[in-house]
Parts: sequence; C-alpha cells; structure tokens
Amino acid sequence: MRPESQATITQLLQQWGSGDREAAERLLPEVYDELRRIAARQLRHERSDHTLQATAIVHEAYLRLAQDPGLRWPSRVHFFAFAAHLIRRVLVEHARTRNRAKRSGHLQRITLAEAEGELQLARSPDLEALDQALSALEALDPRKAAVVELRFFAGLSLEETAGQLGVSPETVSRDWRRARAWLYAELCPTDRGA
Repeated sequence: MRPESQATITQLLQQWGSGDREAAERLLPEVYDELRRIAARQLRHERSDHTLQATAIVHEAYLRLAQDPGLRWPSRVHFFAFAAHLIRRVLVEHARTRNRAKRSGHLQRITLAEAEGELQLARSPDLEALDQALSALEALDPRKAAVVELRFFAGLSLEETAGQLGVSPETVSRDWRRARAWLYAELCPTDRGA
C-alpha cells in the first residue's frame, strides 16, 4: 500500500470515528483492494465451488461496518483486522445457511460423477467447525485466538500481528505455533482408543 494512501486511510478512519458519515463513503475506494485481497485469501481456504465471490463478501462486510456509527479505529491495522473478522463472519453465516439447507431433508438423485464431486467437497475444511474451534480457543486463550484471526484471516505478518497485539514477534510466533497445533487437534481428532 502506498504511503500517501496509508495517510489518507488513517485520516478518513479518524474522521469516520468522529462521526463523519461521508468519510466512511470516501474510505471504501481507498480500502477496497485490500479488503478484496483479504476476502480472496479467505476464499482460497473454501471449497472450489463456493457460491460467494470476494466482491460480494467485501460489500456485505463493508455494509456491516458502515452500519455501526460508534466504531473508532486506533490504526489502519486495527481496521483491517476487524474487517477480516467481519469477512470471516459473512463466510461462517453463509456456511451455516448452506448446511441448514443440506439438512432440510430434501433428497435428490445424483449421478456417480456428481457424488465424486461431493466427496471432494467433503475433504475441504469445514468453516463452521473452524469457527467453533476458534471460539473455544478464544475462551481458553484470547491472545492465541487473536493471533489466528490476524495471521490466518487478515493475512498479517508476524511483525504486524505483534504490533497490533503489543507483544514481541517471538511471542506471536510461539502463539501461532501453539494455536495451530491446538486447532489441528480440535479439528482432526484421532481415534485415541486404537
């Protein structure tokens, strides 16, 4: 991101936090590409036939941001981290809606080729399960959960994450390793009885 763009974003965020609704509208063109990059990054972890596109996700997340006039942004990084959180929420809600529709009891006949496609989808990560595991991690260790959100969902570097959380990059690195191991154990339980 260009330095002049960073300064403009910071200024618009401050104006928006002070109640200037027009600043929120002027902010969107400045942050759109970065928000789209965050959404596209999160979609890469989804199934290949996902029905949402990065553009739609960004618009939904931004509408949610713009509806809350009382938000204040201490920094651009904080804004993008919160936007990444909202993008995650949009994807989780979409996954829950899709899963509810799948469980509604409507059976239909499919071909073997279609069944093979469904099997491939079943191997992709379950966003709803990830969200539940991340919420459980947040209850146990909020900082580790924040590291996952900032690193995985917002795509921040170790240094950016450390700056956002006010800890050292080494602490972030350690939290990142432990959080991934914890999430893996939650999401991929092995048969401990064997």
